[in-house]
Amino acid sequence: MAAGGCRLLLMFVFCLALLPGRATPLQASQTWALLKVQQLLNRPAALTHWRRTTDFCGGTAAPSAAVVCYGDTVTQLHVTGAAAPPLPLNFSIGALVTTLSRLPDLKVLTLSGLGLWGPLPGKLECLAALEIVNMSGNYLYGPIPRGLSRLRSLQTLILDDNMIGGEVPGWLGTALPSLAVLSLKNNSLAGAVPDSLGTAPSLRSLVLASNNLSGNLPDMRGLASLQTLDVAGNSLGPAFPRLPRKVASVVLSRNRFGGGLPAADLTSFYLLERLDVSRNSFVGPFPPALLSLPSLRYLSIAGNRFTGTLSDKAPCGDNLQLVDLSSNLLMGSVPACLRPDGKTKTVVISSENCLDKGDGSQNPSPFCQNQALAVGIVPHHKDRKEIGRHAGFIAGIVVAVLVAVSLVGAMAFFAVRKMTMEGAKTRPAAILVEEHSSSSAYPSKLFADARYISQTVKLGALGIQPYRSFSLVELEAATNNFANSCLLGQDSYGEMYLGKLSNGTPVTIRSLKVKRNQSTQSFNRHIETISRLRHRHLVSALGHCFEYDLDDSTVTQLYLVFEYVQNGSLRSRISQGTEGRKLSWGQRILAAIGVAKGIQFLHGGIIPGLFGNNLRINNILLDQNHVAKIGSYNIPILGEASKPEGGAGSKHQTDSAMLGDKIDIFDFGVILLELVSGKPITSIYEVEIMKELLLWAMAEEDRARRRSFVDPAVSKSCSEESLRTVMEICLRCLSKEAVHRPSVEDVIWNLQFATQVQDDWEGEIWSGDGSPVSSSRATRSSRFSR
Repeated sequence: MAAGGCRLLLMFVFCLALLPGRATPLQASQTWALLKVQQLLNRPAALTHWRRTTDFCGGTAAPSAAVVCYGDTVTQLHVTGAAAPPLPLNFSIGALVTTLSRLPDLKVLTLSGLGLWGPLPGKLECLAALEIVNMSGNYLYGPIPRGLSRLRSLQTLILDDNMIGGEVPGWLGTALPSLAVLSLKNNSLAGAVPDSLGTAPSLRSLVLASNNLSGNLPDMRGLASLQTLDVAGNSLGPAFPRLPRKVASVVLSRNRFGGGLPAADLTSFYLLERLDVSRNSFVGPFPPALLSLPSLRYLSIAGNRFTGTLSDKAPCGDNLQLVDLSSNLLMGSVPACLRPDGKTKTVVISSENCLDKGDGSQNPSPFCQNQALAVGIVPHHKDRKEIGRHAGFIAGIVVAVLVAVSLVGAMAFFAVRKMTMEGAKTRPAAILVEEHSSSSAYPSKLFADARYISQTVKLGALGIQPYRSFSLVELEAATNNFANSCLLGQDSYGEMYLGKLSNGTPVTIRSLKVKRNQSTQSFNRHIETISRLRHRHLVSALGHCFEYDLDDSTVTQLYLVFEYVQNGSLRSRISQGTEGRKLSWGQRILAAIGVAKGIQFLHGGIIPGLFGNNLRINNILLDQNHVAKIGSYNIPILGEASKPEGGAGSKHQTDSAMLGDKIDIFDFGVILLELVSGKPITSIYEVEIMKELLLWAMAEEDRARRRSFVDPAVSKSCSEESLRTVMEICLRCLSKEAVHRPSVEDVIWNLQFATQVQDDWEGEIWSGDGSPVSSSRATRSSRFSR
């Protein structure tokens, strides 16, 4: 009896141990891991209450931070922030995942809106028990790693609102048999949606909105569990996707879908609650039967070219809450079941259509008739004459406007030319040069020639030799017959050698392969341009040499000779420099001014200007006086301008010739970003992170916050006014829209102002006066009223 009672007692104690509410102490290693996570996340507000003595498993969970345990081990971790800026530069996403691996039974992980940055870590595969992962609202970048395919139990993957790139991996539909929810909206994914997602056995929700996806969607009729499809804001299409009948929400807005709607399929979707096909290129008749779907709550067909005649007797479903028919070519009248009558609560938007005015009269405008004709709807015979009359009238107006614009433009041109010529007798020469440079190509060339002559004189004073033609014998002697020991590097165009001329001048010699179909005129034209690439802030061209074929005297090799700059790159004195070798704040601004002046010369100092120069900080060289020189620019090579690979900011660049100068401004902004922060920036993802950090540093008038962004080597030796000015112009250079970026002249003006206030500040420190001079602030304010 006693033995039986003991057994019953032991079973009772064992059952108590399995109850979830039992406050079993958490393993010490897992307590350490949670506190380490708190530290790595920079102690966010949601975790300020965590202490060593915190009862993680028995405490009350907060909405933004929760730990769920089973026994003495953590199974769920939820930490949510409020769209935090990127974590400090010493944050490591790899260290965070390594720490989380101390929680081997973790099944649910939520780390959203916390400012995490870095490539999405494949080491998450170490958390083999994971079933739900939500890392949305951060700054994660790079492709989705293959390591996630080993999470065989993964059911939900949410990575919304990050900067994840690459393509949607095909293994998402094959390697994760339990995957039910996949949400990757608002990232930078590109390419086609893989066919394998059409066969994912458990997929219930697929959200790929706001990416750069293209092509047709895979056949999804086999996804028996699919309830939600959201692919808005891509370039998908043109075919309407094939979907299972039990789907509840379909959002295809802002894509390239076209043709007609598959009415037979859609009207069989008896569980469909939301259908949004707005802002596409759909045409053809709108199927009124959609309005009567039993479960439909939201319907939007806005911004297409749907046609057809609606009847006021068309039936409607009982659950309709919003119907948007706007910006189409519908005729007839809004169904009576959608009209406000005090009983229905359905919101209906029908503007910019060809519907009647609500009084029963059908009087479509000529615009509607012409648009209907444009999409292939043949009007009745009695309307054709009227349509033709309106179309002819509109065409006549268009022609008249074009002729008037041409005449006005011609008159304006000759008027400006006459005024310029008449004013030449009285206006200063400098003003005339400036006016001609913006109105005529020929005076611009004269202006550029004058500046070129001036630059040549100045370069001669700096010891840079005049441009000349070299013989092959000279170059062979300078490079020891192009020995491998003199080879500096090579690319697809040829090789770069270090040489020494007979007078002891060190030079770099670029050997370029030549296409035999290049004409003599082409060579002469481009050699003339190259000969003008001489400026204080460029690695200047010193000469060229042709190597000829002995049989037909055609050019087989071209050698370009440049000055040799031997004091290293700008990066070697900023982010890769050691203490004592890093440039001071004043030297950094002067280097930035030098780069900007070099850009100014490339854009306007030669005709034609050179744009898209692939500006990178490691291609900015310093001479013995720390003068910055652009060492890699878009030189015309044998009739084919070398296409720039794009600096770190190529993601936001445009191919438009009209905005070509703004390509270099963005890359210059990336250089400024590294000059200020002292951190090497090597990819567009790092540009985005550093830009967000800079925005955060500038968001408030907090001196400590601004200084936390600055390179510690100079943070204590730069004035507040100078620092703020450089940060502001840096942000403007990094604008995503090219038209919002400043001109190179604006950049130079702001940087020169930053130099002035820095000099004034340093002078006040040396003189012992405590406050910056007031004249500097007055000067700063004047630039906004120019």
